[in-house]
Amino acid sequence: MIEMKVAGIALDAATRSPIVLLRDATERRALPIYIGQEQAKAIISAIEGHKPPRPLTHDLMVNFLEAWSLTLERIVIHSLQDNTFYAVLIVRQGEVKKEIDARPSDAIALALRTNCPIWVMEEVVADASIPVDRDADEAERRAFREFISNLRPEDLIKRSGLGPGETS
Repeated sequence: MIEMKVAGIALDAATRSPIVLLRDATERRALPIYIGQEQAKAIISAIEGHKPPRPLTHDLMVNFLEAWSLTLERIVIHSLQDNTFYAVLIVRQGEVKKEIDARPSDAIALALRTNCPIWVMEEVVADASIPVDRDADEAERRAFREFISNLRPEDLIKRSGLGPGETS
């Protein structure tokens, strides 16, 4: 799994639909997730630290967690099927841990309110992320190609710790 942070909310240029943008720690990959207008408002409210005079839905959920001594340990965006992302809330009460199905947008809104980490399965990042720093990606590819082109069989034997003719 890859830990990601909310980079912000954007609007799709063609559809004007809101998108929550997650970024990995290296800021080299971004994961765009289309969300609804209300979820976008809830996420922006959490990012800005806005406290409504009365609890809105996500604030109410946080109040439930606190009232029942539940801890939101993390959220996990675990799959992408037919262009739909799926997530779970990992909630703990004492020694009991439960996974609760949630829309990623709601899970993110709760994660921001509780300061819990946002994790995304590697397969989801591989399938749906977009490169943020193409120059760094290209430099890494060039360095890898150079490393491979200069690699000799003897180097592999040295790195493996095996002597010539030995197998593991």
